[in-house]
Amino acid sequence: MQIRSFLIVAMVFGAAPVMAQTSHVGHTEGMDHAMHSGHMAATEPTLTEPGQGAFAAIAEVVKVLEADPETDWTRVDLAALRAHLVDMDRLVTGTQVEETVLPDGIRSFATGDADTIAALLRMVPAHAAELAKDPRWSVRATERENGVELEVTSTDPATVARIQGLGFFGLMASQDHHRAHHLMIARGQNAHAH
Repeated sequence: MQIRSFLIVAMVFGAAPVMAQTSHVGHTEGMDHAMHSGHMAATEPTLTEPGQGAFAAIAEVVKVLEADPETDWTRVDLAALRAHLVDMDRLVTGTQVEETVLPDGIRSFATGDADTIAALLRMVPAHAAELAKDPRWSVRATERENGVELEVTSTDPATVARIQGLGFFGLMASQDHHRAHHLMIARGQNAHAH
């Protein structure tokens, strides 16, 4: 209960800076974002982060798609990419994990509210398949009634320590395939059925 109260307070007070960043106070009618860049002095620093993480990921993909003359715009599906990024956010912020340390790795049971469970069911088995490409460990993802169980084990003591150090969230973030995966989704390609 205390964690939930803390999260609500953090969301409420965390929203103020975001609202301040997105406020268009000072804009006059007809003024657009492009006009701001024209008024910046050459000595002012240029921002590199275009905003919230999912927005930044989509903006980066748009930039790549626009720069590629081979982009098939009839297949581009940025709504699917957005849905995947929402799943990623739910996985990180909405998932509750019960981890069991095993002598040779860990077993994690991940659950949450209905939307989070749906995201877990889409993401964990697909990511487990990516994890399984690493020969240093064995990976098993099992759908359960109220979530997903992920078990990662190894016979190598150094790898066991790595698995246990990474835990569920570290394992879900490892294997650097995410950017290529996002570009595949945006291009309308089947990227492990997300």
